[in-house]
Amino acid sequence: MKKSMTLLIVLCLTLSCKKDSKKDVESKETAQTENKTSNDWITLFDGVSTKGWRAYNGDALPPGWIVKDSVLTFDTELGLEQDYKGGKDIIYGDEEFDNFELYVEWKIPEGGNSGIFYHLKENIPNAGPPNIAPEYQLIDDENYAKIHSLTEYNTSLGYENPSELHPLQSTAADYAMYPANPENKQLNPTGEWNSTRILFTPEKAEYWLNGKKVVEFVPWSEDWYAKKNAGKWKEEKLYGTFKTGYIGFQDHSSPIWFRNIKLRKL
Repeated sequence: MKKSMTLLIVLCLTLSCKKDSKKDVESKETAQTENKTSNDWITLFDGVSTKGWRAYNGDALPPGWIVKDSVLTFDTELGLEQDYKGGKDIIYGDEEFDNFELYVEWKIPEGGNSGIFYHLKENIPNAGPPNIAPEYQLIDDENYAKIHSLTEYNTSLGYENPSELHPLQSTAADYAMYPANPENKQLNPTGEWNSTRILFTPEKAEYWLNGKKVVEFVPWSEDWYAKKNAGKWKEEKLYGTFKTGYIGFQDHSSPIWFRNIKLRKL
């Protein structure tokens, strides 16, 4: 009886050791996977310096772009104080990206306007970022049309109700191409932080706002070209044609704040 009990105890201890060993291996593999996943992300802004950022077609940041309270900020007053004749759109100039997932948090003031560019190319004659790169629109949906007159501009584009902000001009739209889905769109008020994700591959592009997908399209598809050739970009031969390029932020003469900017290659 004693011998049987001894064998039983040894067997239980052996099985327990194997189970613990398996748990240790699984735990180690999980930790390695999580570490690999975290290392896949490239931090584009460290909250301390503006390393990697510069003017579009420039060597340094334009006046007004500063780090304040760990946030990449465009301060319009600082921008106006200096005699500067170049554009104030900026890019992350250390590397070009093709297929990617971009995450960024941002906020704008009342009446604010900006945008996130990707696949942006430089030194193209007679063309700026909007003529070349797709843009994830950032704007004050609620107040922009109350503060800024859109009638003349929207009339030239043939939009109905030209005094109002059009869905193709609203936050999270693929600007002048695809509107954000209003059923999924949850935009925080001006002065509050929002989060944006852009996922881009040749098979599918997705725009997310505050954790919800609001835009989905297939780049360079028949539908994409139909929209491009019938709308605002019909005369812009280079618009959206580049398959790699820089990430950029738009200056639209209003304050803007960005933080937690990171990118993962796909």
